[in-house]
Amino acid sequence: MEQRFVGTSGLRVSALALGTMAWGRETDADTARELLGHFVDAGGTTVDTAVSYSEGRSEAILGELLGDVVPRSDVVVVSKAGISHRGGKRMVDTSRRAMLASLDATLARLGTDHLDLWLAHIWDENVPLEETLSALDLAVSTGRARYAGVSNYSGWQLARAATLSETALVANQVEYSLLARGMEQEVQPAAEHVGTGVLCWAPLGRGVLTGKYRGQIPTDSRGASDAMGSYVEPYLMGRPTRVTEAVVTAAKGLGRAPLDVALSWVLDRDAVAGAVVGARTVEQLQEILGSSLQPLPEQIATVLNEVSS
Repeated sequence: MEQRFVGTSGLRVSALALGTMAWGRETDADTARELLGHFVDAGGTTVDTAVSYSEGRSEAILGELLGDVVPRSDVVVVSKAGISHRGGKRMVDTSRRAMLASLDATLARLGTDHLDLWLAHIWDENVPLEETLSALDLAVSTGRARYAGVSNYSGWQLARAATLSETALVANQVEYSLLARGMEQEVQPAAEHVGTGVLCWAPLGRGVLTGKYRGQIPTDSRGASDAMGSYVEPYLMGRPTRVTEAVVTAAKGLGRAPLDVALSWVLDRDAVAGAVVGARTVEQLQEILGSSLQPLPEQIATVLNEVSS
């Protein structure tokens, strides 16, 4: 699998990162072990998690696998802090106290002394930006994180943070796919200007761009679940349907899978360093890893750009 630099930094990540949002909830520990094994065998090096994923269980499962399935030194571990869930309630807190306490808990669950990349998970209107950035800086200066960045920051938020931060912010993790192109308006030009790389979450349009939701909602899909149905629902009608059909048509013409077309489009975009794929099952991951991830023919890319713009 291709290894790519993140922004203008020296940090390298695999073109695809293994997302673990489902670990500890939809994906059990045994399946997670298989997923990580297949991912590493395919040349993947980057694993993405967060303190908010399954209330820390995602990190704990990953911690049990590091050093067992794969040597810790062979993996780029990315985690995020600033969002937590308590009793089903979502909490946002990027204060210095909360961020650093979260980092220490993350390291303990992972069984490691450092993260390769630590991200502020969200912009917090209630905390001065300088305070959040000071936590990122301390993490890097003390060696608890090798690199720092942000997640879900808009273009102006990223530019402001990059200006104030004493530590270079090497990444901004945002949603980006043929169904969610808002990143291009502000985030992409801001990232290119300040030298920050973009890591894309939901590059398959929350699973819709695989084509599996065409005409029905599979009973074993996130779209059919009570917990995740609202996550998929916005992409099941209207414009997303037309875009998905265009992807499926392009895939048939190229002899490739729809998800291969969707991922290849994302990875060929400016400022994109990598894409986080959140396969819940071994079968889903194997299909993703079987993708060619080759740039699309110019004519196909142009049509997809127009249909999805």
